[in-house]
Amino acid sequence: MFSNMQKQERSMPGPCSLLFVHFRELHCLFVFNHCQSCVELIVRECSVLFKMKRKIIQSERKDQSAGRLQQSDRKPKDLNVHARSQWQWTWTKMGLLSLCILSVLIPLLLHLFSDSIDLSRPSDIGLNHTINMYLTPGEGVRVGVWHTVPEHRWKEAQGKDLDWYEKALGDGSPIFIYLHGNGGNRSAPHRIGIANVLSAVGYHVLVLDYRGFGDSTGEPTEAGLTSDAVYLYHWVKARSGNSPVCVWGHSIGSGVTTNTAVKLLEQGKQFDGIILEGAFVTGRRARDQPIEHPFTWFYWKFPYIQFFLFNPLKNNIFVFPTNENLQKLRTPLMILHAEDDHIVPFASAQEIYRIAEKAQNSDKRVKLVPFDRSLGYLHNGLYKDPGLPDIIREFVQSLMT
Repeated sequence: MFSNMQKQERSMPGPCSLLFVHFRELHCLFVFNHCQSCVELIVRECSVLFKMKRKIIQSERKDQSAGRLQQSDRKPKDLNVHARSQWQWTWTKMGLLSLCILSVLIPLLLHLFSDSIDLSRPSDIGLNHTINMYLTPGEGVRVGVWHTVPEHRWKEAQGKDLDWYEKALGDGSPIFIYLHGNGGNRSAPHRIGIANVLSAVGYHVLVLDYRGFGDSTGEPTEAGLTSDAVYLYHWVKARSGNSPVCVWGHSIGSGVTTNTAVKLLEQGKQFDGIILEGAFVTGRRARDQPIEHPFTWFYWKFPYIQFFLFNPLKNNIFVFPTNENLQKLRTPLMILHAEDDHIVPFASAQEIYRIAEKAQNSDKRVKLVPFDRSLGYLHNGLYKDPGLPDIIREFVQSLMT
């Protein structure tokens, strides 16, 4: 998408120095210790593997030199079958342990990388039709927001200031407020991916880092996150004229979205459309829900690295009563969910659809769009789908008829 754009190159700290600095932090040491445990397990399995292979080779050599089998009840065929079985099982265990390590290291490295980005300079990562701004939704609270204009205006946007971007909101193009999930900040790759898709379709996108996330100040609470989103909606409406304003909530952001929609309803306002991606029925996944992904157990055991370790909300109580909120809303709703989502089961999307469809008594105003598990999108990968732009475009066009 940015093949024709000028990208600024910025020097960044080397990955080794970043790892050294961050691993001194207690929570990163926690991850490191578990990685060490996994590595030790793999080393032990390798040792067993090679000892087994050595014994097999020695046994074969003895048989060859003696010209006969050692006195044993096992036949050569039985020995080979047993050895092959043990060999395969050991390699399987090593593969599973390696995947466990990657499950920890990948989120950790992404976390470290996102921390190293200067969020006030989105152009540093190629977002050169995006501007950074800070809003003050409450006393002592400053939240960071990226505003990306429609892709067809990227040349015009070069070198423009905040005043130009604010006026651009009134150009008649649809506007999306993007409310991201827990952990990380607005520079996460899948969040940039959604912003790029929406921009390519021709929409404005405002990506908010709630209080306590990214470079936003303040203490993250459920009420605080909702207040931030409500404030951003009013800020946008004051500048957007008659442009439709929609909201996109991903993961925990889906709970913030429905909370915000209910708050606006109480004020006599509403979004023109709502998209929920990877949405929870409630804020936290219940432990007794079916585990559909083979490595979900690992996140619970260590304990749920992506969902809790780098999550500013982990020390606060939050509910996000999405099911209750949906019963109050009458806004057109589209639910996007990957069938192989390893964090929020697809059954959650089906339940959200059931509640919303019943509340609105319409299968035209409420849509569920599943993405086949064979695509491998999991929880964060829907932005990769080549058909997503058309799905979004069709939904937005339906709001204007």
